[in-house]
Amino acid sequence: MTATAPRPRPSRTGQPSRTGRPSPAGRPSPIRGRSPIRGPFAAVALLAALFSLVSGLLLAGAVPAAAHAALTGSDPQDGAVVATAPKEVTLTFSEAIAVGDGSIRVLDPSSKRADTGVEPKDLSDGSTVRYGVELLPGLPDGTYTVAWQAISADSHPISGAFTFSIGAPSETTVALPSEEVGGGAVGTVYGIARYIAYAGFILLVGGAAFVLGCWPRGATARPMQRLVVRGWITLTAATLAMLLLRNPYTGSGKFADAFDLDGLQAVLDTKPGAALVSRLLLLGAAALFIAVLFGTYARREDAVEKRDLTFGLAVGGGVVAAGIAATWAMSEHASTGIQAGIAMPVDVLHLLAVAAWLGGLVSLLVALYRTPDIGSEAVRRFSRVAFGSVLVLAATGIYQSWRQVGSWSALTGTRYGQLLIVKVALIALLLAVAWFSRRWTGRLTDAPVSAGASVASDPSVASEAPASSVASKAPASSVTSEDAAEPGETADDVAPERAAQLARQRAALTATKKKRIRDADTERSGLRRSVLAEAAIAVVLLAVTTLLTSTEPGRTEEEAKGASAAATAPAASGPVNLSMPFDTGGQNGKGTVRIDIDPGRSGANELHVWIDGSDGKPMDVPELKVALTLEAQEIGPLPVAPDRLAEGHWSASNVQIPIAGEWKVDVTVRTSDIDQVTTDKTVKIG
Repeated sequence: MTATAPRPRPSRTGQPSRTGRPSPAGRPSPIRGRSPIRGPFAAVALLAALFSLVSGLLLAGAVPAAAHAALTGSDPQDGAVVATAPKEVTLTFSEAIAVGDGSIRVLDPSSKRADTGVEPKDLSDGSTVRYGVELLPGLPDGTYTVAWQAISADSHPISGAFTFSIGAPSETTVALPSEEVGGGAVGTVYGIARYIAYAGFILLVGGAAFVLGCWPRGATARPMQRLVVRGWITLTAATLAMLLLRNPYTGSGKFADAFDLDGLQAVLDTKPGAALVSRLLLLGAAALFIAVLFGTYARREDAVEKRDLTFGLAVGGGVVAAGIAATWAMSEHASTGIQAGIAMPVDVLHLLAVAAWLGGLVSLLVALYRTPDIGSEAVRRFSRVAFGSVLVLAATGIYQSWRQVGSWSALTGTRYGQLLIVKVALIALLLAVAWFSRRWTGRLTDAPVSAGASVASDPSVASEAPASSVASKAPASSVTSEDAAEPGETADDVAPERAAQLARQRAALTATKKKRIRDADTERSGLRRSVLAEAAIAVVLLAVTTLLTSTEPGRTEEEAKGASAAATAPAASGPVNLSMPFDTGGQNGKGTVRIDIDPGRSGANELHVWIDGSDGKPMDVPELKVALTLEAQEIGPLPVAPDRLAEGHWSASNVQIPIAGEWKVDVTVRTSDIDQVTTDKTVKIG
């Protein structure tokens, strides 16, 4: 007589007993002490932590975004002292900008508006971008502050301030915001949204391309479906956030203004706002593409129909992906500067190649960890796609680097160039790791899988098959005595809930057994590790790329420095002293002119002229003229009429030098009625 073991009873709390049976919710307990958060969950957690760390370090520590446009000059210039009040103030920029009411404000010493308050006038001529505002009449002497704010053609806000004086410098009570436009908390959140938008685009386009071009059977895999859908959701949410934050990002810097309807309408009238709206519309078309890819395409069985559908999805999806990429190209760096007509399509190709490579890399990582049925042929197809993407990236990247940097000095001496060097180093590191992945790919084989494991690993089969079918197909080794029904117990004796629990546990045990077999494959394990390393580097690479898109290109920065070199020339260390020989050609026509300009900077100066004859003694002449010219700014000649103080000595007070720069000093000496000569010398006046 044999004794039968009593049927296990669930505890009163409904929690699983020590036998390892699942809870009523169907969640299996840990098997043989294995942690349920290992494998794919650990990989995802690692990448998420790295994503947060990199974005926090790079975005939180980044300065407010410099823009493609830069202020290259103004009239009056920074620090200038003018004798009379000008009728208007003009500002010159290196690239096209967008301005509105209050973009240029002129404030008097008491912080009151000194301009008329109307929208700046567009005074641009050809390639010169210039805007100006009219000043109120009858302005008193003192120091005036010019504060300006605009939006560069590549979507980034720019701002600045400078001062000039009428008559003589004075104290001023103007208090300007200490925080630059585009900075603060709003700027940080906007920068994070830009990063997330790029990440969503890469997952959406790269994941869909991986399924369609490398692994068509992946269209039925839930992990691949979730990856692409989450990419779409991420890009859509980030685009909406950027659209709402656009007004405070380029204006007040307050989160509350994100819901200002007037501000939102103003954003929609700008090129960046139109690009964001276009991206949302294209994402609607992308949603239809996703529905077809994971719906009709995944269920299609006929080879001819599936091939035709693949062609249609490839063409339609390529158009939508290119359109989404164009929303960046048409509103950021590629849309301004030299060769914009070539740069924009090149930028689209660059973004698509990035998505195909990095997005496919993440898709392969998910497939290797979450879908063990991916075959070696799919991995090799992606290897070929990645190689082609790298070639496109190299060609387009070289062109973009030349266009945005322009010189070796800008490569090493500007923030954009330094970030570009970091990006190239990361790409080189990524390619080095990818070389190891290609080696593992070449050694990859498709190990035969048991029928029971196949059934358990396919979510669609496991979910559709009845409990008795799953139980009958499961390997005997995967069903323990704890999980089996009582001897002599029929299907009618087992409650439906109990049968469902047994089926789920048997499927989980079968999947665990298959995973152990898969993990024992050294080639596949090595490939997973190398792909995970590639994905980690790609997270950092994406952060550096996002910073590059919001940093002023090196070429523009150097051009702006060169254009404003005269205005930023250092002040002279003291009075300017000149000595110029002359020869009028007549009798006693040879001598030397000595000139002192004190204090030798912009504003009022004292000018003294001494003339010495060929014998070194003071020499009187019938006529002496002096003129000052700043040829770089087309100012002058400004005549100076000095008065005779003594023999061979002339002087002029309150000589106004409006701005600093390289001034040419012309001296005309007449020694007789017919003998006259003009001599000149260039000197830096700070």
